[in-house]
Amino acid sequence: MTAHGSIALIEPNCTSCMICARECPTWCITIVSRTEPIPDLPAGARERTRNVLVAFEIDWALCLYCGICIEECPFDALEWRADPPLPEADVAALVHDRQRLAHP
Repeated sequence: MTAHGSIALIEPNCTSCMICARECPTWCITIVSRTEPIPDLPAGARERTRNVLVAFEIDWALCLYCGICIEECPFDALEWRADPPLPEADVAALVHDRQRLAHP
């Protein structure tokens, strides 16, 4: 554990760009996204899509608490939070989804 605590997801800032997951040295971040068309484009504009976050998980059993994901996120979608993840009796419970990672 570090003095930082744990990592919080600021979901409105997340664009599902996958930079945090790719830069993580232990690959403890899992992101699932889908694309959807951008509505209300001007007439004659070509169709464009955007990524929509479906799932975001951090496996605390693998996380080094190094903060690389926070530093590398260009959209400030991750930040340190004061409370550390609580100890779990079951290893599977160390995987936190986006609801448990949500910024308070």
